[in-house]
Amino acid sequence: MAKIAIIGGTGLTALAGLQISGQEDLDTPYGRPSGPVSRGVFAGKEVLFLPRHGYSHTIPPHKINYRANLWALRELGVQQVIAVAAVGGIGAAMGPGVLAIPDQIIDYTWSRVATYFEEGLSKVVHIDFSLPYCEDLRQLLLAAGQAAGLSLVAGGTYGATQGPRLETAAEIARMERDGCHLVGMTGMPEAALARELELCYAACALSVNWAAGKTADLITMADIERELQTGMERVRQLLAQTLRMI
Repeated sequence: MAKIAIIGGTGLTALAGLQISGQEDLDTPYGRPSGPVSRGVFAGKEVLFLPRHGYSHTIPPHKINYRANLWALRELGVQQVIAVAAVGGIGAAMGPGVLAIPDQIIDYTWSRVATYFEEGLSKVVHIDFSLPYCEDLRQLLLAAGQAAGLSLVAGGTYGATQGPRLETAAEIARMERDGCHLVGMTGMPEAALARELELCYAACALSVNWAAGKTADLITMADIERELQTGMERVRQLLAQTLRMI
């Protein structure tokens, strides 16, 4: 049984090199996941794969059923989750093409269902979220990057925004003052829900554009698509090396 899962974001709705042996089409107490969970072998290891936006990339960030996605993975025996995300760069070291393994997160989202602990409780449940990512898995990703000859930024704060629109320049300026280095739309509540389920969860963030106001240029989807095409190949290399080292 696969103990590790990869959640694919924008640009990674399919995992090239994954030899699929089957798909698990689950229903959960929280509804249906973004799609069937693919089971297969990647880099010689059994792995599960789920694209959070759906296989056709049709589910916007605020409509993703994060609870169902993570619950389904845990039901299938997953203990570790690598979450791949396309993000915008805020910090000077986070320009387009950069791969980062963030170590902190700030949640700017609203109205998303963000916990499993809300009904039928015998007592209120709080989780320690001081360190939102699993440090063991973070260090494995960093070691894998070094072994594969990939340049990674070892840390950074991910700012999770509501989407699906991109941010204003003023919003990015505020986030930078708050200490954010990256901006994305799917980091929360995914990371917190994984912690509630006691899953070891870490993120691999690919910067595909400068965030609003960081350059004089407007953000275009053509530029983002170009960075996705080149950057996701390095993400696949990182994932493959990580799995070899587990």
